[in-house]
Amino acid sequence: MDESPLSISLRLQAGACRHFGSPLYAELLSAAHASLGDGGPVDRLLAEWEGDPLRGFLPLRLMGAVHERVLAGAAPRLARFYPSAGGEEAHGPGAWTAFQQTVEAELDALRPALANFPQTNEVRRCAPLLAGFLVLARRFGLPIRLLEIGASAGLNLHFDRYRYDLGPHRWGDPGSPVHVEAEWHGAPPPLDAAPRVVERAGCDIAPIDVLDPDQVKRLESYVWADQPERLVQLRAAIDLFRAAPARLDRARALEWLREELRDPEPGVLRVVFHSSMWIYLPRDEKKGIVSLLEEAGARSPLAWLRHEDERGDAKMELLLRTWPGGENERLARGHPHGRVVHWELAEPAIPGPP
Repeated sequence: MDESPLSISLRLQAGACRHFGSPLYAELLSAAHASLGDGGPVDRLLAEWEGDPLRGFLPLRLMGAVHERVLAGAAPRLARFYPSAGGEEAHGPGAWTAFQQTVEAELDALRPALANFPQTNEVRRCAPLLAGFLVLARRFGLPIRLLEIGASAGLNLHFDRYRYDLGPHRWGDPGSPVHVEAEWHGAPPPLDAAPRVVERAGCDIAPIDVLDPDQVKRLESYVWADQPERLVQLRAAIDLFRAAPARLDRARALEWLREELRDPEPGVLRVVFHSSMWIYLPRDEKKGIVSLLEEAGARSPLAWLRHEDERGDAKMELLLRTWPGGENERLARGHPHGRVVHWELAEPAIPGPP
């Protein structure tokens, strides 16, 4: 018998969580997978959801919705297994029992929460992104206008205000409240480069307003509960953003870029960048964005920096395309949350003509 899309989505997401360092979520999602058809609370809740569970990332919607209830203090029994809420109990059968009890008790809150598309705004992805920005600063020597598509809360727009430990390499303000660490392999990026950011702006179809406590809670809920260091980092980045907000617009990527890149800007390097969002775009929108970037790059300096799994094989790449020239190159490979970076640029970037 063919496996249902719901079954496939739970199985694949359990494997991804196991592979990327979340044994708690891997265990709970495996148990949810095994519970399909048993008529229990999780089975009933997931069966009610309408849509494609694979393209809609239903397992992550479920885990985020339940995590929000834990962080809100509404699920004390489950919280004992969630390090993000101070839990220290070893997970096992007790965690799944508490998870089911939470779903049963919180059905009225969980049903509408499943309508929200998962967002994480993972700040550690700034580790590979920083390296790309350093390359651009060295090559072009121009002030940078940042344009992020799929920006979520816009936290990665402040990449240059964070401090970094990239293996043995250091960069940034040592007093920054946001500390980004990554396991680094290969030569260092051009650490002596100093990006000069003159404008920060982003768009998202559902931008997160970090001044709204309810929206912040939703953003926090999508952090995996047994990776509490990510939650600490997220909260520090939110505090920094509140002190110096960047412009965030509610818009689709293609229509937003069409406006932002409408006029040439000589003397400025416009950098369009994104991380872990390309997979969500329709094919026609992707093709439209590429054509638009090629047209804009023919008129004035432009860079396209992306940290994405473009082939859908769970292998993240840091890719860079620059104009004039339109050359495309792979700078690095690594972990989807930025935990590990394998730097591939053979030689330090050398200054180019302004």
